[in-house]
Amino acid sequence: MTIQDFDIQVATAQHVDYATIICDEMAESAKARGTGIAQRSPEYVASKMLEGKAVIALHKDGTWAGFCYIETWSHGDFVANSGLIVSPQFRKFGLAKAIKHKIFELSRSKYPEAKLFGLTTGLAVMKINSELGYEPVTYSELTQDEDFWKGCKSCVNYDILTMKERKNCMCTAMLFDPEEKANDAEKQKQENLEKMTKKATLFQRIESVIKSFGQDLKVF
Repeated sequence: MTIQDFDIQVATAQHVDYATIICDEMAESAKARGTGIAQRSPEYVASKMLEGKAVIALHKDGTWAGFCYIETWSHGDFVANSGLIVSPQFRKFGLAKAIKHKIFELSRSKYPEAKLFGLTTGLAVMKINSELGYEPVTYSELTQDEDFWKGCKSCVNYDILTMKERKNCMCTAMLFDPEEKANDAEKQKQENLEKMTKKATLFQRIESVIKSFGQDLKVF
């Protein structure tokens, strides 16, 4: 079995029947890891499908394989790719990475100016986020939307979060800032331009020296 055996697509109304099994697997996965997760109802997951704010992966035989959805906070200034889950029977095939890339592309197309962020305890997810350009940040750099933090109440680690006054918890915070990335890209472009200019100047000097040397030889 390879990643080519799966169809990874933006979820639509035709996929709402998968909402219950997706939520059940989210809960079971969190229980198996012994970590917390903000619980979501099948109705909530289905609403994300209807809004075109979710990505679903299906095996070629039609079996549900994976899922992830988009949430917006602070009036759309912040976007989170939440609920990443892969069915146990389809793990180890690179499906999580493929879904994460798809939902990232969907988020960037729908909210090009928003900051994308995530809270996770999974090393695999952290690695994928890093590949996409996310960077570890403090909790203070995330959305301060109270509705987002209320979602953490169903997490087993919520007491830790409140005890530490929302400054940190068991999850690692990661952020993709499009403005910062654009500035970095422009800075890199300028640095490359400066390097090319210096090389061009150096070549001109070398060429000038060679021509001057050739003229000196003609004199003799």
